[in-house]
Amino acid sequence: MDDNTALLKVRASSDATRLASAISHALYDGKEVSLRSIGAGAVNQSVKALAIAQSYVGSKGLSLTCRPGFTSVTMDDGETVTAILFKVYSQ
Repeated sequence: MDDNTALLKVRASSDATRLASAISHALYDGKEVSLRSIGAGAVNQSVKALAIAQSYVGSKGLSLTCRPGFTSVTMDDGETVTAILFKVYSQ
C-alpha cells in the first residue's frame, strides 16, 4: 500500500458512523479507498457505512460508487480466509 491508498479493515463491531467519516475524509484527501470485510457482520457494517458516507459527501456535490470483489487474507494463525473488498470511488 502507498500513501495514496486507504485500506479500512472492517469488523462486525465497527461503528458505521465513524467508518463513514473515515471514508469521507480519505476521499476528500484524494485517496483510493478500499473496505476489507471478513464475515457477514463486517459486510453489513461496510454497507451501512457506505450509505452514511454518501450522505456526507453528497452535501459537497459528490456521488459515491463502489465495486465489490473478493480477496484472500492470511490470518495470524496462517489460515487463509476470503474477504469482501469494496473499492470506493467518488465522482
